[in-house]
Amino acid sequence: MTQIERQFLIETLCEDLVPMIMKEYNLTDHEALDKLYKSTTFAKIEDPQTGLYYQGAVYVFDFFKEEFPI
Repeated sequence: MTQIERQFLIETLCEDLVPMIMKEYNLTDHEALDKLYKSTTFAKIEDPQTGLYYQGAVYVFDFFKEEFPI
């Protein structure tokens, strides 16, 4: 897989995650993006060794919610 293909998968996953984060945490789109990009979940998404960018948004969102419990 090329870097461009992996980046596409990451961006697509983030597009799906942001609305979930907005709804769950009552945040604006900018706040949700900021929270996602600063999370360890996002670091794992970007790490090719984890393969997390291959997973579905609901699955990854569960990791995110564990990191930021309400």
